[in-house]
Amino acid sequence: MSCKEEIILLGGGGHCKTVIDVIETQNRYKIVGIVDKKEKLGEKVLNYKIFATDEDLLFLAKEYKNILITIGQIGTGEKRKIIFKKCKKLGFSFPVIISPYAYVSKYSSIGEGTVVIHGAVINPNAKVGRNCIINSKALVEHDAIVSNHCHISTGAIINGGVEVGECSFVGSNASIKQYIKLPPYSFVKAGSLIK
Repeated sequence: MSCKEEIILLGGGGHCKTVIDVIETQNRYKIVGIVDKKEKLGEKVLNYKIFATDEDLLFLAKEYKNILITIGQIGTGEKRKIIFKKCKKLGFSFPVIISPYAYVSKYSSIGEGTVVIHGAVINPNAKVGRNCIINSKALVEHDAIVSNHCHISTGAIINGGVEVGECSFVGSNASIKQYIKLPPYSFVKAGSLIK
C-alpha cells in the first residue's frame, strides 16, 4: 500500500470543512494542517489544526508540495485568484480534488486546484478551469466552459454550451440556459434563471 501525499489547506472556514470531508472520502491525501489568520493559530477545523499563517507560506513551500485554497467564494473570485497566483509563484502544486460521490466524465477536463464536491456532475466535453469550486449537486453540462476561479454553488445548473467567465459566482439553484455567455466577474443570485 502506497503512502498518501501530504496536502496543506489554505483557509479554515465553512468551505474548508466540506473540502476536508471530500479529501477524507477520496482517501488519497493526508491533510497536514490548515493555514489561516494569526489569531486562529492552534484552533481546530474538524480534526485538523490551524498550524500556520500566510506569512509562513514561503517556509511551507520548501517543506510541502501540495496546497489547496479552501476559502469559500460568495461573489467575485478575485481573492482566491490572488492567493492562487501567490502560491504558484512559491512553487506549490494544486491537485484536483474530486469526490468519489461526484460524476466526472472521462471526456471532460478539470484544471488544477479545482474541487468537485459530493453529488456534482460534470458531463462530456465540459471544461472547468483552475481553482474552481463545483459545489454539492451542481451540474456542468456537455460543452460548457467554467473559467478559472469560479464558484458554481450547490444545485446550480450550467446547461450545454454555456460559458462562465473568470472569477464568476453562480448561486445555489440558479440555472443558466444553454449557450449563454456570462462575462468575467459575473454574479448570479441564488435561484435565478438566466436565459
